[in-house]
Amino acid sequence: MPVNRIILIRHGECHGNRDLEQFATVPDYTIELTEKGMEQAREAGAKLKTLVGDESVYFYISPFWRTRSTFEQIAGSFPISQFIYSEEPRLREQEWGYLRTHDELKELLRERKEYGSFYYRFPGGEAASDVYDRINDFLGSLHRDMNRPDYPQNCVLVTHSLAIRLFIMRWFHLTVEEFEAMKSPKNADLIVLEYNSETQSYDLKTPLELDAANVLRSRPIKLQ
Repeated sequence: MPVNRIILIRHGECHGNRDLEQFATVPDYTIELTEKGMEQAREAGAKLKTLVGDESVYFYISPFWRTRSTFEQIAGSFPISQFIYSEEPRLREQEWGYLRTHDELKELLRERKEYGSFYYRFPGGEAASDVYDRINDFLGSLHRDMNRPDYPQNCVLVTHSLAIRLFIMRWFHLTVEEFEAMKSPKNADLIVLEYNSETQSYDLKTPLELDAANVLRSRPIKLQ
């Protein structure tokens, strides 16, 4: 039986969301949630519990500290018997490369915007296209997991904005331009894919907002 829902949750607000310099001067994986982010995560847990009721849940969690903290707060809305979980390093944030000054990071972000967010690779780090590759690899594992007869009724990924957008891009076979037009989900938002028994596919119940201005260059395929 297909799982009822695949739910993507971005971590709550972290200190790097408030102060971009954190991403330049502190190892990214250690950046923690703010107090507001902790509260957002608790609220996400309450919303998730309302959505799934007493149905079973499998959580996959990015190993970054802010996603671990988000999961801990979400899990507080559930009895321990209702879910299982595992860390999944392929759901981690995009690697930004070496530690650097705030001004150097701002310049790299400017370059990325001008070059194109999907293809630009941070020096010593990753491009979004690299993250796409590991999300694609993760999906292969996820399909195998979900085919097990004892798999829970819901699948939840606690991860990061880029991973969520790339997951949607890969799942629905979107173009690079369609990916670039997607705006980041808000902290602790629930992005819900729900199984449709009539079409035997998943519907995106909470589409992301779009901003065409994010797409600097476009060259669609044209067939004769």
